[in-house]
Amino acid sequence: MDWSKIKTIFIITFLILDVYLLFQFMKIRDANKYEYITPTSIEETLKLDEISYKELPKGTFKDQYLSAKPKLFTRDDILKLKGQTTALKEPSTSLQMKLDKPIPLNEKFEAADITAFIKDNVLYGDQYQFWKKDDKKNTITYFQHYGNMTLYENLSGMLTFHIDEKNQIDSYEQTYLEDIEKMTEKEEILPPLKALETLYQKGMLKPKSKITKVELGYSSLIQLSASQALAPTWRFVVDDNQSLFVNALEGQIIEFNSDGN
Repeated sequence: MDWSKIKTIFIITFLILDVYLLFQFMKIRDANKYEYITPTSIEETLKLDEISYKELPKGTFKDQYLSAKPKLFTRDDILKLKGQTTALKEPSTSLQMKLDKPIPLNEKFEAADITAFIKDNVLYGDQYQFWKKDDKKNTITYFQHYGNMTLYENLSGMLTFHIDEKNQIDSYEQTYLEDIEKMTEKEEILPPLKALETLYQKGMLKPKSKITKVELGYSSLIQLSASQALAPTWRFVVDDNQSLFVNALEGQIIEFNSDGN
């Protein structure tokens, strides 16, 4: 056989083999594209752990840092209050009042039971929202709010009622933040789902948890005796008995000394 023809046949054969191998390689490569593990979304991850939540607030949220000052109560403030006495040494950032006539409470307490008293007999009463009733401490706590947003766990913006052995409110303590102003321009804050992801990644959410409420408020970023800086904060209520907080601008989890719920 002519050697040149044999050489040509070998060349053609190897070319066909190369084309075939290249074709097989391309098939395997394309198949592998779809075999990579697709990152699981946070929604899917929460679902796998049976962590449920109500529909989250949607849209783009913007907010800013606020500044505030603890109010110094004076004798003039006390004169505005009737049916109450105090041993205030002015000026003071904490107002401690004793009621002349204790307020009896129903066996099953509802915040509405003392709404009228707060509105008519407490300084700036309409600027506080019910937070919780603590049966161990025999207290009822209200937090100050700003623009319908709660100032979470802020010792300088609280109203605490004390319950005596007869299930009556006999006294209360009040602190109040004034001169609340915007420190910065509004900027986009963390979406609630991203804040929820932060809590999950840090192990704050247990499997089968149920998130029953999501809201935006403020927490104290810097707290000095004469002033405060407040940061927008996401609050997640878990299983109706625990509150978890995330700084909505910086993304850190916020842990308070007391348990909010």
